[in-house]
This record gives sequence, C-alpha cells and structure tokens, in this order.
Amino acid sequence: MKERVQKLLAQAGVCSRRAAEAMIEAGRVTVNGRKIHLGDQADGVRDVICVDGKRIREEEQKVYLMLHKPRGFVSTLSDERGRRTVRQLVSGCGARVYPVGRLDADSEGLLLMTNDGALTYSLTHPRHAVDKLYYVRVKGDLKSVDRLRDPVEIDGRLTTPATVTVLDAPTEGYSLLGIVLHEGRNRQVRRLCEHAGLEVKRLKRMKIGELEIDPSLKPGAWRHLTEEEVAYLKSL
Repeated sequence: MKERVQKLLAQAGVCSRRAAEAMIEAGRVTVNGRKIHLGDQADGVRDVICVDGKRIREEEQKVYLMLHKPRGFVSTLSDERGRRTVRQLVSGCGARVYPVGRLDADSEGLLLMTNDGALTYSLTHPRHAVDKLYYVRVKGDLKSVDRLRDPVEIDGRLTTPATVTVLDAPTEGYSLLGIVLHEGRNRQVRRLCEHAGLEVKRLKRMKIGELEIDPSLKPGAWRHLTEEEVAYLKSL
C-alpha cells in the first residue's frame, strides 16, 4: 500500500514527520533511486527508500520511554541556542527516540519518547483528542478561574475549552489547579492562564490519557514503558 513518504519515514523512526518533509524538500530522500518531491507516495515494503543514500530500515525495534522531564530542558533533539535537550537525558536508551509532543523549557513532568512514528502521530494529532492533565501552581485572584475555560486563539484557531479544577485553597496568593486539555496546542496552558490574569509559577504534566507519571521517577530519570502501557497508548 502506498503512503506519503514523510509518513513512512516517521513510522520507521527516522525522524519526525515535519523533519521528514524538510529532508524531502532538501533533496535528501530518494525512492528507487529517484529524488522525490513533497507529497510523493511510496510502498514501504516494495520500494527502496533512502535518506542520504542509506536505505531506511523496514523493521526497527520500537522503543517506548517515560521520562520525568525536569525544568530547564527543551523537548527537542538539538537546539540552535545551545540549551540542554531531552535527548541528553535518554542518551543511554540504545535508540534514537523522539519526544511525543512537547513540554516547554520551563515546564516539567510526563514526557513520552519513542521511535514509533505511527504512535506519535496518533497521540499528537488534534482529531484524536487525547486528554492531558497538568498541575499548575498559579499566583493571582481565583475569581477569574472561569476564564481558563474560555477558548483562546492560537495560530489562528480557537482552542477547545479546558476542564479546570481548583485542587487546593489559595495560600499566600498561590493556588494549585488541575487543568485538562483535550488537545495539544503551543504553550496552551500558559496562554490560558495569561488570558485569566494568572501568573504561572510551576507547570507539571501528570497524565496522558490515563497513563500517569511514575512517582518513583525523579526529575531527569526515565524508564521503558511496560507492554500494558504501550498497548493502552495504542488503543487511544
């Protein structure tokens, strides 16, 4: 069955789909010896797909990690500004894995990493609407907390209303909120808090779907997902 080549590259764990598109546009990808263009399709079984002249592996052992991302690391494999990346934290896993979605440098908590492009796509594509729970320590007047449920415009589109719970009573002006997003948009939690006039002091992702961060993982530590956890994620 033929599919777009950028999708095949992502499924093979070569890179993210966006990075694959850049490779194709740069002329680095060939199918059966011919350079291709963005949007071209190929059969992942019958066609010979190469990146920089090297054939991609048709079957690569899939690796699935749960990382407790600490603050101060960016969720990319490299950074033009020289910041520390999550790649450094999982360098001992034995595979080239990619973040499933992102947590910004000032955020922490549950971050999945894998070389399974198909799973990454299913967990991050807006139409699948996988819920994500964040604990957010904020400063400000909670009279405006209802505004966190308002749709806000990000990249020209309105967000889906979030689910918001006050987890503890305000202490010295600080409160802990539980915010569930039904989509993953760029810095969405922080933009919602800004819209409500609340200052984010700490932001931690706790759950993706019903998969919770392992409480035994200290910041910067990771572990392989269990077979049951992988099966659950694939069912979403």
